[in-house]
Amino acid sequence: MANTSKWNVGNIPDQSGRRVVVTGANSGLGIATVDALARAGAHVVLAVRDVARGEAAAATVTGTKGSVEVRRLDLADLASVREFAADWDGELDVLVNNAGVMNVPEGTTKDGFETQLGTNHLGHFALTNLLLPYLTDRVVTVASGLHKYPGNRIHFENLNLKGEYHPIRAYAQSKLANLLFTLELQRRLAAAGSPVRALAAHPGYAATNLQSNDASAVRRALMVVGNKVIAQDSRAGALPTLFAATMDLPGASYLGPDGFAENRGHPTLVGRTAAASDPASAKRLWADSEQLTGTAFPKLGPANGQ
Repeated sequence: MANTSKWNVGNIPDQSGRRVVVTGANSGLGIATVDALARAGAHVVLAVRDVARGEAAAATVTGTKGSVEVRRLDLADLASVREFAADWDGELDVLVNNAGVMNVPEGTTKDGFETQLGTNHLGHFALTNLLLPYLTDRVVTVASGLHKYPGNRIHFENLNLKGEYHPIRAYAQSKLANLLFTLELQRRLAAAGSPVRALAAHPGYAATNLQSNDASAVRRALMVVGNKVIAQDSRAGALPTLFAATMDLPGASYLGPDGFAENRGHPTLVGRTAAASDPASAKRLWADSEQLTGTAFPKLGPANGQ
């Protein structure tokens, strides 16, 4: 891999003619990712729950070589995911699974899934499977360093954490699911002979509005301080995602910041826990996710090199 010690948005290869979907693109890491890719020449679709907010965010992307558009997508509603995919037409170069919720109070999606697992993993799982027939290059899923939360595992016997919910435990499980999803997706793509790659990235500690919805007032207050003292801004936090989306990397690569504790810095390959590297868990989670979402790995066509 090329030296990444000073890699930034100015190093993004020309993206002219490429089509990209970025979920959760109306703020934070999402809009930073959109802005950088559009400036490099891509046509970027902001897939957002609130179209008005998406349009306002898109209006901040200026001076681009590329272009942007806004489409509605609610990852907490599988009907919305299916509608978004059904409206897609033509090839798609890159899907960036960026949207997410963090440490929110206990709740459920419209389909009855625990909110964080349903939004962060199951919604993206369904979206990816439904868009795979159009994909030509790669899927990048935004994970988190909190997949390393002590004792973190997939609660296969109780995925919705009923009776044992804790905001951080639920978030950590969803981020572990992101990495296992990437691992199994890459295995399936390779087995199908597809050139499409699955990669993951995490932003380190980036100051975004993600922290403002924490279920704990104490944690919200601590994060206000952390955002000012420790965190990097959203543009820096988006660098690992952008590196994963644009540079030549092997499938299943995991990118994060190169600084202390992977909190900040320039993008580099980073490690993951044994739990996030377990192929048996990845296969089991995939099977459970297929059953829960009613979506499956598709038969790939010419767009995928088949």
